Amino acid sequence: MEQKRLIRYLMFGLLYFTQGTILSYFTALNALYLLEFGIDMTRIGIMGTIALIPFVIKVFLGMLSDKVNVLGLGHRKPYIVIGLIVQIICLIFVPLIDPGANFWLYVAIAFLLQMGMALYDTCTDGLALDTTPISEKGTIQGFMVGGRAVGVIVTASLVGLLAENVSWSSVFWCLAILTLPPFFFLKTVSEAPRVQERAFDWSAFSAFKQLPVIALAIIGFIFFLIIIGVNQIVNPYLQETFDISLSTAGFFTTIWGVGVVIGSITGGGLINKLGNRTAVIIAIAVALVSILALATINQLSLAWFLVALFGICYGTYQTVYFALAMEYTDPRIAATMFSILMAVTNIGQGIGLGLTGFFADSFGFKMTFVIMALLNFAVLPFLPMIFGKKAKKALIPA
Repeated sequence: MEQKRLIRYLMFGLLYFTQGTILSYFTALNALYLLEFGIDMTRIGIMGTIALIPFVIKVFLGMLSDKVNVLGLGHRKPYIVIGLIVQIICLIFVPLIDPGANFWLYVAIAFLLQMGMALYDTCTDGLALDTTPISEKGTIQGFMVGGRAVGVIVTASLVGLLAENVSWSSVFWCLAILTLPPFFFLKTVSEAPRVQERAFDWSAFSAFKQLPVIALAIIGFIFFLIIIGVNQIVNPYLQETFDISLSTAGFFTTIWGVGVVIGSITGGGLINKLGNRTAVIIAIAVALVSILALATINQLSLAWFLVALFGICYGTYQTVYFALAMEYTDPRIAATMFSILMAVTNIGQGIGLGLTGFFADSFGFKMTFVIMALLNFAVLPFLPMIFGKKAKKALIPA
């Protein structure tokens, strides 16, 4: 039983590993790649916002997955396969586009790639919700967030070296190859037939009228606006300040990924051992300190430690929020409800990308870090709505 459970965890970790390989590119190199073609940070921010739209509208992908069993093959796995295939095809063709001459075509391919990723991401979450007891929520989210971070670690240095010493085309084709591993593990997890009480039911959407659900969605919006927006500008900040190379940018992302792994383990442990309220408060404190610290970097040697610290913040924030969101999902609309909560966070991500790109061009990187760090205080008024004694029908135990 323990071995079967571990294999299931590893399968989910691999699906998130695949996401991590793409994240490593967008985190470490996408901005630097586009800067080489004369694209300014404002347009890079706009591109990042547009590319995130699939993750905002993925609620409809969740509804599709919850309602439609593809040819009797299941509600989750067939969609996961389709999403992975779309990602591979886009990665094969994207190096054929010159972003300087055809910026919007590049954006369109990035949008389609993200649509494929949103599809398998939504259905991976749905499969996890279908098969994971609440008592294991911290563990499964630790594997998923950690798996994505391992994808970043494995590929960040590799793609940086490829970009600098081989070609940009080799970067994209390498990412296409790294999308393949999940195919070999999907067969190890079977979808159980749905019982009546887990059948799709429109009445389950009434959960979104509850104050704790609304408050958690707002907190997720703020969390992800902050960490994704900040994450976009770390390497451009280091390049402007210390003139780092592409390979060094990849190594910084590797260090960041190690921090994310530590943060995912930390976040899961906080939820399981200290409870939800304490976990959220600690995550906010870590974010405030780590983001403010980025603005103080005055030598490259210090940057390695502070980038890793921000990675811990990133992993802790994500794991804590994802684990909390799992407790809100009604099994009748598991993928749909979770994807709605995630869609709100993705709106936050898109706005955060646009804001930090604009702020960096307008006020400089250091002031942008300060502004984004202080935004963590905006979360505090919503905590009593979730954990306070007056929270009606709270689904999350304090």
